[in-house]
Amino acid sequence: MTVLTKEITIAHSPDSDDAFMFYALANNKLDTKGLKIHQVLKDIQSLNIEAMNGKYEVSAISFASYPQVCDKYALMPCGASMGLNYGPMVVSKTQLSKADLANTVIAIPGKLTSAYLTLRLWEANVKTVEMPFDQILEAVHEGKVQAGLIIHEGQLTYQQLGLTKIVDLGEWWYEKTKLPLPLGGNIVRKDLGAELIQFVTKLLQDAIKYSLSHRSEALAYAMQYARDLKQEEADKFVGMYVNELTVDYGDQGRAALTTFFEMAYKQGIIDKPVELDFVKI
Repeated sequence: MTVLTKEITIAHSPDSDDAFMFYALANNKLDTKGLKIHQVLKDIQSLNIEAMNGKYEVSAISFASYPQVCDKYALMPCGASMGLNYGPMVVSKTQLSKADLANTVIAIPGKLTSAYLTLRLWEANVKTVEMPFDQILEAVHEGKVQAGLIIHEGQLTYQQLGLTKIVDLGEWWYEKTKLPLPLGGNIVRKDLGAELIQFVTKLLQDAIKYSLSHRSEALAYAMQYARDLKQEEADKFVGMYVNELTVDYGDQGRAALTTFFEMAYKQGIIDKPVELDFVKI
């Protein structure tokens, strides 16, 4: 590969699993062949919206938003966050049945998130209100909303606020499909050209491998984004979403994503079939 002089921006969420994943790139642990990499940290709903305009060369997105950006971006075969029998949860202060939720307003972290799409796969008729993901737990705790759809570290901390799990959508999905629940992935803009796309994709895969093989130092870096998790909680959370499926989707991960979109299409949640376009490395 010739030495690159181009600059690119990689955008991802300000949470511990993404920080762990991008540790090596943020701290100059890999040879980038002269490619200058900037990192932007924004909540996932904002990244989903900005991907529609092709704002960043590389971005994390919710898989639910992929159908709206696949004209501009290809899927990297690395960097996925998938929940194997765990995932986003609906929580409340009191135990509610699925029937109760039909008359309950659920706070959600955005209509472009995979958490929301999965919620609709579980129950199509739900009333929702959007709010930033990091405000949902407190909103439920303070009674501003009766239930909340929680993502990220809230999956480990909701009980500390005395909240009750109504459903773990990752558990429901696994019971139904025996596959991991695809939540988020990384995409690369197609206009970068084949050579740069392959180089950047391999670079991200190498960064993930680096963090997994230098776990303690990568975790120490990720702790600044762990939102008050204790180190053992952060380590557990990172392990949930950065693992072998993150290094490469494999057959299981690809089958999961295919099934995710097929179910969404069959239930009328998305209006056309989705063809997956993966970078080959």
